[in-house]
Amino acid sequence: MSSFNPSRLRKYFIMGSQNVEGNPVTVLEQAVQAGITIFQFREKGPGSLSGDSKLKLGEELRTVCRVNQIPFIVNDDVALVDKLDADGIHVGQDDQSVKELREMFPEKIIGLSVSNQNELNNSPLEYVNYIGAGPVFPTTTKVDAKSTVDLDWIRFLRKKFPKFPVVGIGGIDTTNAKRVLEAGADGVSFISAVTKAENIKEAVNKL
Repeated sequence: MSSFNPSRLRKYFIMGSQNVEGNPVTVLEQAVQAGITIFQFREKGPGSLSGDSKLKLGEELRTVCRVNQIPFIVNDDVALVDKLDADGIHVGQDDQSVKELREMFPEKIIGLSVSNQNELNNSPLEYVNYIGAGPVFPTTTKVDAKSTVDLDWIRFLRKKFPKFPVVGIGGIDTTNAKRVLEAGADGVSFISAVTKAENIKEAVNKL
């Protein structure tokens, strides 16, 4: 399993074409220049691309990440990992098992969303590089978002796993990111905090 530097989680940008009105490649370029530390390609939900168009956009976004040495993660689309030569994959509890993913991708970064104690009990973390903990706050970006876990879930995970990389997920913006970090997360993930920002550089700085 590849070693993973938790500092990479600090400013974790997630985006697909459905999240932006303009060109997602331009948005990613601006976010990279502003200081994001890792990127997840999440082409999912109403208005998202599929097939060749999804692949083409993924290739363009991956190129931006590669040129700037930013890890490029795909969201739960196993086939895309090889097609895009991604650095890793992030999955939820209902996606392919992380044990199977680790067998397929021994050297890739694997992230797993964990929202409660029951999910944690059923999550073999020995196959995972980091936990996505959330949704911390209410989110409008995911139509199937689970109920919020608040900052107590971050605190609990940090106490239980002092050294395991944890990134906060869900409803995180420039007004509350600091609280997530203070609760013990290694980083914060965000979508609309950047895709809907009037000034991307300013937004990333505040995150």
